Amino acid sequence: MTILLPAIKFYPSGSMTQEKTPEASTQTDKSFCLGEPKLIPDLSIEVVYTSGGLSKLPKYRALGVPEIWFWEDGTLRLYHLREDGYEQVIQSQLSGLETLDIDLLRRCILMGETDLAAAVKVLGQGISIDRT
Repeated sequence: MTILLPAIKFYPSGSMTQEKTPEASTQTDKSFCLGEPKLIPDLSIEVVYTSGGLSKLPKYRALGVPEIWFWEDGTLRLYHLREDGYEQVIQSQLSGLETLDIDLLRRCILMGETDLAAAVKVLGQGISIDRT
């Protein structure tokens, strides 16, 4: 399945083990390649329940994942890879996602926990998605 947002294609790679032997290996909750499928995704998303979180950033840095998003207790924190490590950002730095309304996305994720249809409707009003 390819999800098209204006001028960008997403290729979900799901929950996958990302490896760069022998430097690093980590399991991500969700990951996406932008533009085309790749061995290392452009975006990894971590859902933090009790462990993980920021302690995984060195592994992601070794793998070269450009952006990591952490979802924890209703908060979405974004980290973009710079030359000297990850920097927390308030807006995605990935090409094509720089205009994504992060607060709208966060609200829709929370809404989707109890009413997925309403969350999809609200998100759809803010972002045009075409599933092919």
